[in-house]
Amino acid sequence: MRKYYLAIDIGASSGRHIIGWLENGEIKTDEVYRFPNGAKSENGHLVWDVDALFGSVKSGIKAAFEKYPKIQSLAIDTWGVDYVLLSGDTPVLPCYAYRDSRTEAVIDKVHGVVPFEELYAHTGIQFQPFNTVYQLYDDLKSGRLSGATDFLMIPQFLSYLLTGAKMHEYTDATTTGLVNAKTGEYDKEIISKLGLPGTLFCDLHVPGTPVGKLKPEIAKEVGGQTEVVLCASHDTASAVEGISMQENSPYISSGTWSLLGMKVPVAITDENSRKANYSNEGGVGCIRYQKNIMGMWVVNRLRDELCPNKPFPQIVEEARQSTYGEYVDVNNNAFLAPQSMKEAFDGAVKTKPQSEADYFRCAFISLAESYKAALNELRINSGKDFNTLYIVGGGAKNTFLNELAEQICKINVKALPIEATAIGNLKIQIKRG
Repeated sequence: MRKYYLAIDIGASSGRHIIGWLENGEIKTDEVYRFPNGAKSENGHLVWDVDALFGSVKSGIKAAFEKYPKIQSLAIDTWGVDYVLLSGDTPVLPCYAYRDSRTEAVIDKVHGVVPFEELYAHTGIQFQPFNTVYQLYDDLKSGRLSGATDFLMIPQFLSYLLTGAKMHEYTDATTTGLVNAKTGEYDKEIISKLGLPGTLFCDLHVPGTPVGKLKPEIAKEVGGQTEVVLCASHDTASAVEGISMQENSPYISSGTWSLLGMKVPVAITDENSRKANYSNEGGVGCIRYQKNIMGMWVVNRLRDELCPNKPFPQIVEEARQSTYGEYVDVNNNAFLAPQSMKEAFDGAVKTKPQSEADYFRCAFISLAESYKAALNELRINSGKDFNTLYIVGGGAKNTFLNELAEQICKINVKALPIEATAIGNLKIQIKRG
């Protein structure tokens, strides 16, 4: 009898519910639900509406049961870094979004207690101003941790709402900057030095671990009962698991961000890796030695500003026809969350683009140049050479960007325009049986 599984894959801008099953040795998929997602502005901060997010999760499960009455299991993956604090069973809101600027005031304070060199030596996690370690330290200093009994990363929080079970999953936990790269558990020394409550940091569970059945009231609401399990709940970890590689080549998971890296057996935490800001994040039976670089965020924000109603294929084709040749450092903080992405580009080039197509061509060239720089660092730091680059995710559909990547990086690009994250999520569930 065919078994059906549900992958709930939620990104920073949208979420999707995808049913998967095994057929002739291949994973087949059917997207049964899709919903928009995004941070909202509230009292001067960027926050996630977790109530609305959970409502969308339940609506998608209901849609899945309407089409597939019997579902073996479900698993949830999301972006990393963000979390919900709990006081008992009550969420401590708001749930801040990683792009919020609240950590700016505490980064130096954290490094004053634990220098970044020490943080990196312990955890192997690259510096990002939104890393969970800085968010939690801001919570500590603002008093938000007073009375907090738990913190759950977003996918585990959603699983908890479905089942009532509070669990921490390894791959997502590594994005906190608080997991020891050698032991694969929370680093008690770092946590103690920062004064964070040790009781918040529970045992970590690997992908494939069962969480529990749907709570009876949830099962009644969605129209069916199933088991919730842990996948690689950091979406990039699931995406990497979903890539079918003939060799261990570099990959880019291309979405809002571009996650560029390769699988390694043990963490690489040397000085070169720290200076190049490479991260050692948890994978399924491996370490994902990768770098968080700019992705389609800059392109999407340009589109919102310049031509929100123009079809994306038309944008790509017009950029292809443009002759504009400059590029910018898209990993500069100026492009992280500007009020105007157009003005951010204007301020970084010598010759101002003259058309919409020029702006997009500049953005695509800039992304390809950032790939080149990261790949050169990867060769040096890993001591490995390679001639193939796998690209998955939404950006893999951009044929012009793929062509630029081949030309600029001088590498063979294998673009797989598949739902790699959902496939990786499903692969873990199917492996359980």
